[in-house]
Amino acid sequence: MIKKSLLFLPISLLFVACNSTKEVEIKHAVELKPNEVIISYDEYKRLYENQEAKKIEKKKIVYEPIITPEEYKKMIKGTDSKANSSKSKEIASHSKKNKSKAFMDFYHDWKNVKYKFGGNSRKGIDCSAFTQRVFKEKFNVNIPRSTRTQVTAGKEVKKSNLKVGDLVFFKTGKIDRHVGIYMGEGKFMHASIKGIKFTKLDKPFYKKAYWTSRRIID
Repeated sequence: MIKKSLLFLPISLLFVACNSTKEVEIKHAVELKPNEVIISYDEYKRLYENQEAKKIEKKKIVYEPIITPEEYKKMIKGTDSKANSSKSKEIASHSKKNKSKAFMDFYHDWKNVKYKFGGNSRKGIDCSAFTQRVFKEKFNVNIPRSTRTQVTAGKEVKKSNLKVGDLVFFKTGKIDRHVGIYMGEGKFMHASIKGIKFTKLDKPFYKKAYWTSRRIID
């Protein structure tokens, strides 16, 4: 009996040793390779779902086009140019309205004054005195007294390019000269022998007598 027990003991130890060796081998077999990590199924599922969610989120992103610094400068410059152009037009429009109003205010203040050759007051005024006074009183601009000297003031403009405030000159006789102020829409304001009034440029007498035009103020 003792012999059988002693015989069984080495066999058991050998079996245990074999099992132990197999466990060690299995452990070595499942050892992680460099940079590898073992995770559970639940962790893997969670990571997979997160990755899919990120892909969907990326599809929702709208990417803005990338422009170069040169393109950006051109874009800004173009915007500034449009803004400046719009502002200039606004100022010009405002200036034109103010100019027209100034001339109309002067007209209403002087419209009942009679014409008087050589006159320069409310008792009587001639054409060149009238134009001289309006520029001085409304714009603080000095121009010569007579028609022949006023025709050298400012700069010459074509009849087709007339603007409100331009002086229009006429040869009304061999030596007689006349002057008025262009008010737009083909009309000019002047001190005529019939008093201070508005007259059309294309009226036969003045159309034929038209001489030249001068711009005193822009």
